[in-house]
Amino acid sequence: MRSTSSSKRYFVWLPLWIAFGIVIGIVIGNGFSIFTSQKKIFSGGNKFDAVLQYINEAYVDTVNTEELIEKAIPGLLAELDPHSTYFTAKEMELTGDDLEGHFGGVGVQFVLRNDTVMVVSVIVGGPSQAAGIRPGDRIVYVNDSLFAGKGMTTDKVMLNLRGAEGTDVKLGIKRFDNPKIVNITVRRGDIPVNTVDMSYQPAEKIGYIKISKFGGTTTQEFISAISKLKKAGSESFIIDLRQNTGGYLQAAIDMVNEYLDKGELIVYTQGRAFKREDAFANGSGTSKKDQLIVLMDEGSASASEVFAGAIQDNDRGLIVGRRSFGKGLVQSQQKFVDGSALRLTIARYYTPAGRSIQKPYELGKSGDYNQDLMNRYLRGEFDSQDSIKQDNEPVFHTAAGRLVHGNGGIMPDVFIPRDTIGVNSYYISVMNNGLVYEYAFTYTDKNRQRLEQFKTWQEMDAYLAYQPLLTNLISLADVKGIRYRPYLVTECRNLLNLQLRANIVRNFFGDEGYYSIVLQDDIVLKKAIELIQEKKATPAAIKGQTYKDVKKNSIMGYYRDRTPSISIISMDMNNWV
Repeated sequence: MRSTSSSKRYFVWLPLWIAFGIVIGIVIGNGFSIFTSQKKIFSGGNKFDAVLQYINEAYVDTVNTEELIEKAIPGLLAELDPHSTYFTAKEMELTGDDLEGHFGGVGVQFVLRNDTVMVVSVIVGGPSQAAGIRPGDRIVYVNDSLFAGKGMTTDKVMLNLRGAEGTDVKLGIKRFDNPKIVNITVRRGDIPVNTVDMSYQPAEKIGYIKISKFGGTTTQEFISAISKLKKAGSESFIIDLRQNTGGYLQAAIDMVNEYLDKGELIVYTQGRAFKREDAFANGSGTSKKDQLIVLMDEGSASASEVFAGAIQDNDRGLIVGRRSFGKGLVQSQQKFVDGSALRLTIARYYTPAGRSIQKPYELGKSGDYNQDLMNRYLRGEFDSQDSIKQDNEPVFHTAAGRLVHGNGGIMPDVFIPRDTIGVNSYYISVMNNGLVYEYAFTYTDKNRQRLEQFKTWQEMDAYLAYQPLLTNLISLADVKGIRYRPYLVTECRNLLNLQLRANIVRNFFGDEGYYSIVLQDDIVLKKAIELIQEKKATPAAIKGQTYKDVKKNSIMGYYRDRTPSISIISMDMNNWV
């Protein structure tokens, strides 16, 4: 009886247990399906896309995947070399077409002082001049919105004042002699960007050309400068590439072509996925027999180093100054539909002798790389040629057999240390706080009518030499918390006076007047002129040098009683919108 009863109960519960087991299996199966699909996602294909897709489909909260991508790309590139870079659409908009030689804007040069946009100069014939904007105007409103106070940055100014050609922007202007706001509407135009800052003759039959970067118009500007100088009687040339961070490779190639014979190698590029490409001179240059000197320093990079390397390796001219930056990586830019862009390193630059310009780096360690210039300074490289580390650098030879080093920038043939005479704590404090700039602008504002009467920068400079500029600057510095220290002021008075005069002149005569003044005591330029006058920069003289001759030419300690070179000057006047 019991066995029969038990059998009946078994058959009654059996279907229920089976159903329960099926339900449990479904639940467990659904739970594990997440991990199964996860396995499937990561089983192949693009893992980065798969992760984004999975986050978008299954993450607990709603997220903006586009923002995640914008934040992830820089992190990805940070694991590569120091020069592979991502630019957001906003950053690309701020960059504009400067290297192309133009941008859409209002056509004024400005500085930020006391959180206010101050117009330094206005392009002749440009949109702002046509609308009535004057040098000295303060831009305090843009499209009826306050445009002054805390939070003002150069990027913000460019973002609001640059724009598509033909578009209008309403500016609220405060003038020095008018308490009321003047409203002026400016129609943006095509604003040219010059890359040749100036060209003139610092000595008889010697032409000097300063180039700030290599852009789309550099070749045309450069050839025009050479033509102007040759008409003035120049037979030798000094090309100043100090603080020139580079730009378009083709511009550097075209410039070198002016000095080399047909068939001489200028540069070649090569990368893992890109076969070697050579660039040769075509023989059409107009200055193939002229003496040539190239000025460089630690701020000269990329295309500047291509130019100098080609001149040096072909024994065509002398490199004078200090070791260059060492940026020899080639970037290719790819734009995205949203306006952002990726600049990826695809190859390396090599000089004609086969040396890589690029200094050493480790993948993903851009911090150490960016510290390199500071390390050079700390070990005394800017003051002594013997402090330059070259023990592990490969040795190459120029066409004439001169010894040169690779893998770390371009070493000068004639080394000139930085000059520190007069540079003390008081000078550094005044310069770093922008007080020379501030006082120069204030002085210009108060004396504009008087200063506008001068027809040349020489006349204005002669007048300024007798004005109490330094006395007034010292008073301003004292108000700003920089205590007057008689001994230190006496020590740096010549430097400060030079900078004051140059900055005031710049407000009326631009870079030509500015550089003409600061270059008067430039020790690097003086040495270049001396070498040319001694006929040491001819191709024949250079090819006859030995390595010992080059070492002997370095002038460590020479000219120590002079004022510093222009590498220490403030460069924040180059803001155009």
